Amino acid sequence: MRGFGVLLALAVMAAARPKSGPDQKCKSGPVDLVFIIDSSRSVRPHEFETMRKFMIDILNTLDIGANTTRVGVVQYSSQVHNEFSLNTHFNIEAMVKGINEIIPLAQGTMTGLAIKYAMNVAFSPQEGDRPKAPNVAVIVTDGRPQDRVAEVAAEAREKGVEIYAVGVARADMTSLRAMASPPFEDHVFLVESFDLIHQFGLQFQDKLCGMDLCAESDHGCQHICESSPGTFNCLCLPGHALNADQKTCSAIDLCSEGKHECEQICVSSPGSFTCGCNKGFTLNKDKRTCSMIDYCSFRNHSCDHECVSVLNGYYCKCSHGYKLLEDGKTCQHLDLCNSVEHGCEYQCVSTPGSYYCVCPEGQLLQDDSKSCGTCRSANIDLVLLIDGSKSVRPQNFELVKKFVNQVVDSLDVSAHGTRVGLVQYSSRVRTEFPLNMYHTADEIKAAVMKVDYMEKGTMTGLALKHMLENSFSEAEGARGPGRHVPRVGLVFTDGRSQDDITEWAKKAKEAGITMYAVGVGKAVEDELREIASEPLEKHFYYTTDFTAISTIAENLKLNVCPEESQGEIEVKDPCACESLVEFQQATMSTLEQLTQKLARMTARLDDLENQLLSRK
Repeated sequence: MRGFGVLLALAVMAAARPKSGPDQKCKSGPVDLVFIIDSSRSVRPHEFETMRKFMIDILNTLDIGANTTRVGVVQYSSQVHNEFSLNTHFNIEAMVKGINEIIPLAQGTMTGLAIKYAMNVAFSPQEGDRPKAPNVAVIVTDGRPQDRVAEVAAEAREKGVEIYAVGVARADMTSLRAMASPPFEDHVFLVESFDLIHQFGLQFQDKLCGMDLCAESDHGCQHICESSPGTFNCLCLPGHALNADQKTCSAIDLCSEGKHECEQICVSSPGSFTCGCNKGFTLNKDKRTCSMIDYCSFRNHSCDHECVSVLNGYYCKCSHGYKLLEDGKTCQHLDLCNSVEHGCEYQCVSTPGSYYCVCPEGQLLQDDSKSCGTCRSANIDLVLLIDGSKSVRPQNFELVKKFVNQVVDSLDVSAHGTRVGLVQYSSRVRTEFPLNMYHTADEIKAAVMKVDYMEKGTMTGLALKHMLENSFSEAEGARGPGRHVPRVGLVFTDGRSQDDITEWAKKAKEAGITMYAVGVGKAVEDELREIASEPLEKHFYYTTDFTAISTIAENLKLNVCPEESQGEIEVKDPCACESLVEFQQATMSTLEQLTQKLARMTARLDDLENQLLSRK
């Protein structure tokens, strides 16, 4: 604690000022005050009574309490006696009583010993000293110390004890200055007699309870000034630290000290911070980390296929097999048939990002996916849709199953060759077996014969939709576009469809499926023609009787596998007699026809010649 000498100017007014009463308490803040009273034999009894009154007068001006001002009293002569400690009394009445009960020691003058006792004992936590309260000692003596005081007083001051030295009558000024805290003009008082000690009491009150230096002086504190008895301290607002000049404040920059944990940007404020993100990023819920803004999630990109978010924006991307146009949004299908050496023997068909080869009517694509050949050497994915409505009748349904098996007999069925799937429909659609279930003709034919008749209505449109969306899916065994395996659909029905077939018949053909339509009995030819692929004469069949569908199976074989079927036509031996006769007859007939043509030409020439002669 620093001295109260700043208020020394008030001392000149002390003699004229009335004594403080109970209602004029000193509001100096927490202070631990110890009186060190000389009770040597040189102090006469009436003089000691004056010292009692001096202490009581000062107490009356203080705000006594456990949390405000605490007071202890020590008297000394040749020895030291503690009258009461800082934590003995917390009200003025008890202190006054304790002071009035003091019995003087009336021996020598060991002032150094008394100062050492106050430093080590009176101002100790055990005796009530508070760590943050200023320590003030008031020494009152009338003589020269009989021991050394300079060293012990210096040690006490070094420990933070502020010492006031009050000498009366015969006191030695040099000794007083050796004991007191600097500046001496504020801490050393020499009084001519004990009668005048009251005057020092008024001066001391002014120093201990003087004016508020924060309010009445130019303290220079930048933020906060905190008064304490005779002095002041500068403080800073939260988030700021006091500079070395003990007056100005600087903001505590947690960002520069690396205590922020921000992933990208730290914005400092006094004693605190907030996190921010770079452009193109947004702050996460943890208020520390950042995530790139997903501009595609705003759904305002207008990309034809795919939107890809990047820093500060997005770009459009096309699916495989497409190219991005100049508008940066629209995708266009790549026609690989016109841009690569496709190697197709007959025709190349482009698909998104790829292509496949097709063959002319009557031939199928070979294993190399480029050349064309006969049915036995070709592969197809064939799905048959058979009508299971109630109009078919059970006995006719058995004929339908035989018709299916006749078609199967004409194909080279295997896992890597031709695959066959079967779908039955009425008012609903049921997959009897998909393309990838059976791998031999015998397995398929056995499964066909076990199919149960459904009955009910005729939803041909629904069956076509099921075929397109399910039966020719890779999940059910259809080979992907990259394999270039032709897809063939065959629809068998005996009556008019109860739903619309136009949409799904068109979509099936647009999807590259070659469609065959077979009708029996009350089947509507216009519907069959709408289902069948071009040319209709090769893909559309109709008969009035179920018993004739075996003939349709043979004719259908001619169109699916024309080269193989041609091999089944009887080829006669040209060297046989019957063959020679037929050859001669055909030759004679041809010669006769030629002779007739020559005769007609000769007649016309003669006629022209006569016309020319007549003109001459």
